[in-house]
Amino acid sequence: MNDHYDCIVLGGGPAGSTAATIVAEAGFSTLLLEREKMPRFHIGESLMPETYWVFKRLGMLEKLQSSCFTKKYSVQFVNSNGRESQPFFFDQHDPRECSQTWQVRRSDFDQMLFDNAAEKGAECHDATRVLEVLFDEANPDKAVGVKLQTVGGVTKQVGARVVVDATGQQSLIATRLGIRHHDPDLRKSAIWTYYRGAERVEGPNGGATLVLHTEQKDSWFWYIPLEDDVTSVGVVGDQSYLLKGQSKPEEVFEQQLAICPAMQRRLEGAERVDKHYVAKEFTYKAERAAGEGWVLAGDAYSFIDPIYSSGVFFALYMGEKAADCVVAGLRSGNLSAEQLAGWVPAFENGAQWVRKLINAFYTQEFSFGQFVKAHPQHHGAVTDILIGRVFDEDVSEVFRDMESWMARQAESSAVVEA
Repeated sequence: MNDHYDCIVLGGGPAGSTAATIVAEAGFSTLLLEREKMPRFHIGESLMPETYWVFKRLGMLEKLQSSCFTKKYSVQFVNSNGRESQPFFFDQHDPRECSQTWQVRRSDFDQMLFDNAAEKGAECHDATRVLEVLFDEANPDKAVGVKLQTVGGVTKQVGARVVVDATGQQSLIATRLGIRHHDPDLRKSAIWTYYRGAERVEGPNGGATLVLHTEQKDSWFWYIPLEDDVTSVGVVGDQSYLLKGQSKPEEVFEQQLAICPAMQRRLEGAERVDKHYVAKEFTYKAERAAGEGWVLAGDAYSFIDPIYSSGVFFALYMGEKAADCVVAGLRSGNLSAEQLAGWVPAFENGAQWVRKLINAFYTQEFSFGQFVKAHPQHHGAVTDILIGRVFDEDVSEVFRDMESWMARQAESSAVVEA
């Protein structure tokens, strides 16, 4: 390990490995640091099809196509009464190769990205803890390197022209500066585990991500079919609802499963093969994405509720676009906050549509099946959002009609209750 690099990237997940690959390929000395020993466990297993274009740029497509990951062609929703929507098949809207994606084990997937960064020229170290990001004494907003601890416990300071913080929810820089804030309207938590032998339907919908509401719509389940006949199953709800009292996570999970018959049916005869995991308050965003000599990327900048599997896609997108700004800044010598955060307006403009669809999902009036039935002209645009095609497409008309439709649904419900 050298004493100085053009770029140090913190975090070996999708955002960090993507950023390191692009900066290294541009010819700049790049150090990629991961705190844990790779491969390591992580949640976020369902990919959006629009990840295709980042994978193509990274040279990852052939590796993914030859992998054992489950192929994903669709998404399907199950309402609180157990009624299933028609599957949203991505290739019916766009028959190109890019409409097929994957359900991945993150340990293997992240290892592939990490190794790919090394192949493309980044110097990669796992099991290396970053103790702190170093800032210029004369300019407390200017990052100048990191202080780290190696595998052998040796402490070392390494300088950098620019630091990319892709440390996920740890978000070293945002935490230090106190600029990360949770979304008060989406204070959700999740409990999840893994089963072997759960239901797999025949045909292309067998690899679909399923989203299933519980009976009173107080929570919802994800159902993600992985390789080796293992399925990821998790429940999401308001933190105040899901983690209330002193119940153990496994007890809460079983309580929620008891009010989701559609999920119970899919798990009949299946065997749980892992413990229960918990994640709390996972929707948040930093006030700003960059300062002089530093930029946040991926979950270190923001994370949105996992309902539409946007997490890995947004991390890849942010890693790619932040890296492009870093490369341009290194070439020009301009590593200002404005330069390094140049990708943010386009990202926020696209991400707003996913946020709007998330907010719609959490209203009592919303149903994918009923909305598309009432507005069949928007089936393609809704599929675009589920694909992740939100940065180059204008889907604003969908939400104008969706808001009007939900208002009518609410009025109808109020009349019935009266």
